[in-house]
Amino acid sequence: MELAPLTVAVPLLAAGGLTAASSRVSRATAEVVALAAVLALAALCAIILARTASGTEVYWFGGWEPRADIAIGVSFAVDAIGAGLATLVSGLMIAALVLMWRYRDTDAPHFQVLMLIFVAGMVGFCLSGDLFNMFVFFELMSVAGFALAGYKVEEQEAVEGSLNFAITNTIGSFMLLTGIALVYGRTGALNLAQIGESLAAGHVDGLVIVAFALLAAGFLVKAAVVPFHFWLADAYAVAPTPVCLLFAGAMSELGVYGIGRVWFDCFAGTLALHDDSLRLVLIVAGSLTALLGATMAFAQDHLKRLLAFATIAYVGIFLIGLGLLTSAGVAGAALYVVADGCGKAALFAAVAIVQHRRLHVSERRLRGEGRELPYTAAIFALGALSFASLPPFGSFFAKSVIEDELIKQGYGAVLAVLILTSALTCGAVLRLIGRVFLGWGPVSDREPSRDEEAAPEEEISSARTPAIMFVPALALALASLVIGVIPGTVEAVQAAALHFTDGSSYARVVLDGAAPAAVATPPPYSAPPHAYLYAAITFGTAVGLAGLALFGRRLAPRGSDPLRRLGHAAIGSLHGVHSGHVGDYVAWLVAGVAALGGAFALALS
Repeated sequence: MELAPLTVAVPLLAAGGLTAASSRVSRATAEVVALAAVLALAALCAIILARTASGTEVYWFGGWEPRADIAIGVSFAVDAIGAGLATLVSGLMIAALVLMWRYRDTDAPHFQVLMLIFVAGMVGFCLSGDLFNMFVFFELMSVAGFALAGYKVEEQEAVEGSLNFAITNTIGSFMLLTGIALVYGRTGALNLAQIGESLAAGHVDGLVIVAFALLAAGFLVKAAVVPFHFWLADAYAVAPTPVCLLFAGAMSELGVYGIGRVWFDCFAGTLALHDDSLRLVLIVAGSLTALLGATMAFAQDHLKRLLAFATIAYVGIFLIGLGLLTSAGVAGAALYVVADGCGKAALFAAVAIVQHRRLHVSERRLRGEGRELPYTAAIFALGALSFASLPPFGSFFAKSVIEDELIKQGYGAVLAVLILTSALTCGAVLRLIGRVFLGWGPVSDREPSRDEEAAPEEEISSARTPAIMFVPALALALASLVIGVIPGTVEAVQAAALHFTDGSSYARVVLDGAAPAAVATPPPYSAPPHAYLYAAITFGTAVGLAGLALFGRRLAPRGSDPLRRLGHAAIGSLHGVHSGHVGDYVAWLVAGVAALGGAFALALS
């Protein structure tokens, strides 16, 4: 596993070199160096992913290996789930850097340096086997993310969005750090495997429960789970669109990954008797997040805010999959992260093309202006089909795995949440296609508000779409489709999830140097007939919702005005809660931590 440290060293060395030579580096040189570093990173991650298909591999920095089951040094403990997520991150970064070549208002090489630091933090977090190092890499990623979100510092909205991002996530970081301190005080360890062994040998008390609650709350803030989600839409709306490829495709998903990592490797051995109660807490939190995010996505006029709230919605679905606390649930969530991450990134890349050609992001203001952009419309259509989880998209098989496990665990009612979430997000994109690219829907005389329109990212519109903008968008859209077509993908992810959830085997590999435990080869996966029925219901509902939004006033029966006013009032209340004021967001965060902490205390005691 000598390659593992290079995944962090390569982007950091490239960032350091660009910084040292910043006064003499041209924009073209900075772009080439950054892209070359990330291409090398992607190759390293892909090699590591192939090598960890059979289980966890460990690299001890400085050769400081464990003695008598005590971790003396710091390790990268890499399994296929972590390596797969790192590979996804590096792939999205390649697309973002290529797309960024069209943006002339970035200050080279400083922008490229921030992007390299950002990706180094994300990859390091995915591969780390040490709880404190996970925190360090997450903070490295977060600091770079704050700067990237507020990169256009001359714009008030960018500063506000970045501050909301920074303040709420810093509070989450304090919770993580406090939880780490409690764990260290109890176990004297920071290595994940050693923490798990120490906790399993002890007894459950209030300190252990509080430590897990703080760690989970900190990661849920990073993941933007309701009610910790307010910062996300504000940050995504103001960040340069290529940066949003990474924000939406992988950043929030790392928070969900962090919860799974610490649960299965650290806490499952001592709190396993309470996993039924914890399962309920996580599935309820995921369901609320999915429904609120999808509802807000459907209510947006700002294209980037629409996709930001869709990101929140799918984080909720990922949390539902992880919250099942089974290998099948983890497998479904992991496959969903990859397929949906590519699909959302493709949609953000398509929004970048629309901005490049028409300068706006307000759906109403863009009405009919995309008629001459049929290929961009096709990318939006592929993204909508991915949101609907139609076969053969990877999201279809991921959703099918989660659906089967929900039924098996007695949570069949949650299937309605998955269907409605997918229908609302798909319907929002279908409505966008109808209004922007086909000119459907009523003409609005109202000027878009500040929340519905942003300052253009380029000074003048273009008469053509350059290949370096269209090719990454198309490649990402096709990737979300191809993931579901490649034979053996579902089975490979299921095998990886079996390793990920086996905390005792993980501990033996890390602390004793044992070979990874063999897992039974999963049987060939075939989606059951009801999965196709659910997909058809989802897409039919999405088409109906989009049609209602575009033609509802024309087709509405008499006497429907009170219902319409009630709906507008409900949506207005939700918009009002998302006020953009960081004080309101912190108040919701504190209330959420109190509610979540109480729920964990009841579930785990």
